[in-house]
Amino acid sequence: MAVLYVDQVDPQSGTTLTIGTSGDTVTVPSGVTVAGGLSNTPAFEAYLGASQTFSDAATVKVNFNTEIFDSNSCYDNSTNYRFTPTVAGKYFVYSTLQMDGRSNSNLNIIQILIYKNGSVYKENQSYFISNYLRQQSVATNAIIDMNGSSDYVEIYAYISMISAASDARLQSGSNRNSNFGAYKIIGA
Repeated sequence: MAVLYVDQVDPQSGTTLTIGTSGDTVTVPSGVTVAGGLSNTPAFEAYLGASQTFSDAATVKVNFNTEIFDSNSCYDNSTNYRFTPTVAGKYFVYSTLQMDGRSNSNLNIIQILIYKNGSVYKENQSYFISNYLRQQSVATNAIIDMNGSSDYVEIYAYISMISAASDARLQSGSNRNSNFGAYKIIGA
């Protein structure tokens, strides 16, 4: 196999450059960075660095304050706790919350809600009827079109408890049991 060393390859005519023919395999070795249109960025993931408490039957924005990574500085982890991508496209958005009724309360209804631009985009709910729990995780995800300039997403939580004797809380910690992330989908 021969090796070709060049700094740039341009099409001879037109604007299309074809590499290989039908049935060929083009290999990109590990460790190679592919820039431009094949990037899954902007992307981020964050989690709760400290438990967040709130009252029974309240819908509250979740303050994911600890970033694991943030490729383009598009996630605000200190003020609005929202992701505002700077590149238009479709984004896979996901979140998991571990909810806790604490020592004197049992969970009845738990919800996780994805908000886009201040309104509910998608929600996922668990309703325990008469089999109440003290602690439960709930997760959701969605593919969301984002305009790359002003669209943003946030995560909200709702907990309803039976015989609420204390505030509910969202669990936190380095095990990232309450998390929020998103990334741009390539080719969508």
